[in-house]
Amino acid sequence: MDVSPRFADGRLAEIALSMGEPARAKILCSLLDGHARTATELAALADIAASTASAHLNRLLAAELLVCVSQGRHRYFRLADAEVAAALESLLVLAGRAQQPSPAFEPSTPKHLREARRCYDHLAGQWAVRLHDHARREAWLLEDESRARAYRLTDAGLAGFAALGLDMQQLQAKPGRRVLACACMDWSARSPHLGGALGAACLQSLLQRQWLEAELDSRAMRLTRKGLAGLQALLGPAADALPVGAG
Repeated sequence: MDVSPRFADGRLAEIALSMGEPARAKILCSLLDGHARTATELAALADIAASTASAHLNRLLAAELLVCVSQGRHRYFRLADAEVAAALESLLVLAGRAQQPSPAFEPSTPKHLREARRCYDHLAGQWAVRLHDHARREAWLLEDESRARAYRLTDAGLAGFAALGLDMQQLQAKPGRRVLACACMDWSARSPHLGGALGAACLQSLLQRQWLEAELDSRAMRLTRKGLAGLQALLGPAADALPVGAG
């Protein structure tokens, strides 16, 4: 069902108010790594009391920015979906722009987050931007004129992403309202990386192949030597200009 512009304006204001508090912003950003956390853990991350965290979490749940999953005696909170994560990533782009008044862009993102990190369930950072740009340059992905920021997959793309270990038939066969592939603005590089179901599948494949390793309790990810060799073969020798972990 289409949402009327008037209703959408009101919802936008509600969502903005729900995000527009420092502790709630910290809670939301801490969940961008795709993991669920308890209220106690989120209170510590936001540096607030447990009772205060409870009120903030209820506000975020009411705005449908978070979902809560109960397991035994524990309640875990996570971002509602990938669209919420994409919205947060875009707002971080604006936040970074506000800190950079000079026309010349110099990323202030910490190095360990700038190279590779999670953007909810897909890969972000320099390596993710290079993968996106390669897919566009090689015409693996073409713009989908029926949906903003969305891509359609070409025959070349089927072969190219299959080389990364993706089961393309299974990926295309999955029903759901989530877009297959889209441009997600990277807040550290200020250039798009690959989002959507295809972006999520790429991250899972890179982890399964041990090309990437996740850092403990962080969004940051590290490229292994095996991953460097694989991405060099896929993207070309320019990839070795970026740092690599010792894995």
